[in-house]
Amino acid sequence: MKYDDASWHFGGEFPKDLPIEAGATHTGMFVVWAFLSGFAGDLFAVDSPDEIQKLQSRTITPGRFFLESCDGKFIDDDLNDEGNAFTQAYFDFEKGKYISDYEAELGEEVVNLYYVKDSWENFDRLRPVLDRRFADWRTK
Repeated sequence: MKYDDASWHFGGEFPKDLPIEAGATHTGMFVVWAFLSGFAGDLFAVDSPDEIQKLQSRTITPGRFFLESCDGKFIDDDLNDEGNAFTQAYFDFEKGKYISDYEAELGEEVVNLYYVKDSWENFDRLRPVLDRRFADWRTK
């Protein structure tokens, strides 16, 4: 299952003045949260632990990591079973709450969500929201 693909965001209302990398920030933030929270699938957790180390040391931003290490595609193989179960409930763009949480936490100062800066500062603002949503989901 494919949850998102950065290339899906490059048309339509994608701002012409932004680099295409800006289409990966929102998903990169979620993927990095999942990986740092222990939900990486075997591809990363077992076969490529050095990729997780890049995140732990913050030598690469979340969006850049998503583009380089995941090829801009977020698929179910990226996550373990628990990560996939939560992602299916929360990340879904139509039924989940991720985008509305992302917008509420990071979108107030930008005219369009694609302008949210791919930074660890923004990740640190969003992470408690994701932690809380996961904790709530787990208790249901």
